[in-house]
Amino acid sequence: MSVARSKRRLRGALNRVLVVDDEPDIRELIDLTLSRMGLAAACAGSVAEAYACLAEDDFQLCLTDMRLPDGDGLDIVRHVTENYAEMPVAVITAYGSTENAVAALKAGAFDYLAKPVGLEQLRALVKSALNVSDGEGREYPLQSLTGESSAMQHVRVLIEKLARSQAPIYVSGESGSGKELAARLIHTRSARAGAPFVPVNCGAIPENLMESEFFGYRKGAFTGAESDRDGFFQTASGGTLFLDEVADLPLPMQVKLLRAIQEKRVRKVGAATEEPVDVRIICATHRSLRDGVEKGSFRQDLYYRLNVIELHMPPLRERVEDIPGLVDALLGKLCGDTVPRISAGALQALASYPFPGNVRELENVLERATALRSGDAIEAGDLQLAPDDAGGETPGRGSETLDDYLNRLERQAVLEALQKTEGNRTAAARLLGVTFRSLRYRLERLGIE
Repeated sequence: MSVARSKRRLRGALNRVLVVDDEPDIRELIDLTLSRMGLAAACAGSVAEAYACLAEDDFQLCLTDMRLPDGDGLDIVRHVTENYAEMPVAVITAYGSTENAVAALKAGAFDYLAKPVGLEQLRALVKSALNVSDGEGREYPLQSLTGESSAMQHVRVLIEKLARSQAPIYVSGESGSGKELAARLIHTRSARAGAPFVPVNCGAIPENLMESEFFGYRKGAFTGAESDRDGFFQTASGGTLFLDEVADLPLPMQVKLLRAIQEKRVRKVGAATEEPVDVRIICATHRSLRDGVEKGSFRQDLYYRLNVIELHMPPLRERVEDIPGLVDALLGKLCGDTVPRISAGALQALASYPFPGNVRELENVLERATALRSGDAIEAGDLQLAPDDAGGETPGRGSETLDDYLNRLERQAVLEALQKTEGNRTAAARLLGVTFRSLRYRLERLGIE
């Protein structure tokens, strides 16, 4: 189909799509599919033709092949990102070309399709892309990420950008720093906001149940499978799958997860065929995935597939100026309409404390203080912060490195829990508020027999 003919068809259309591919058959297939969806397509066979179309008409979406006669799809991705920031652009890659897909997503592509183009996946991508909003009029609780520090302002700006993409996101940060909250905000701001947000704690699932929990199973697939059941991927269809503590996944499951992400298809346990899935993956862990790759506990190919874009959540000790605002917000959450006053001394003590547990620990401290206070105000003594942990340049850790200090605190907490439960690891994990698998990992890491 000629460019001129395509342009004539576009006039008067509500949603316009630019299709760039040097293979006439693929252009025709995509054009026909879009027409049946009530969309108009302009087709171009080269980078130059694509630029000419973009200059003369308005489009709501661009689909481009990676290999073109006079350049590649990344050129178009960058051109669209720089000059038409509100228009999503998706790329069509060769089968199994993970490197190209990741490169396109990092360059700003909304999503990708692999050849041969599956029509179900094409329709799902187009529907998702054309629902992308500029956010006007949408209720969006970004203010729940309390804080006006430069670190939190950067986080909020990045969330705005990430919400418009389909690229996998790796949210890094220490325990209690708000990783799941950030993931939920990205989902809430995205075109997938009307679909499910499914959080999964990867460290809480027994290894022998992981495949059925993630991908579902057919009736009779194993003993106890009395009916068909969907897994996390099917439950999150059209929405976002949040994989928390993804570093805890065993290597065999990492292989299966990698295939599901790359091919956008999963096979239920006991099923003969795969089925397409449309989910966005956001993962998080308080551990370093890069360290896991170096130690051989995390696959390098999965690391690069998940870590397309990293969102780092800063620890509380790096944004001390946000503590007063967080205190007000948390006390409002804990106490409702009867918020107690907090003294200047108490605020100073909080500002001097390193908070290894971050915002989650701050909430626990305030909850304890509201219960223990004897007057109308929360005083420094009500916080019950250890004297060694308040004041000084390096509170509570002397000349120790931060990692050594946090490991010492963690070791002490684990040993106390084991002592209270007389060595019962299951009970100790429950007491610590972690999974048995997570406790076992900590015992190995800390060298506790």
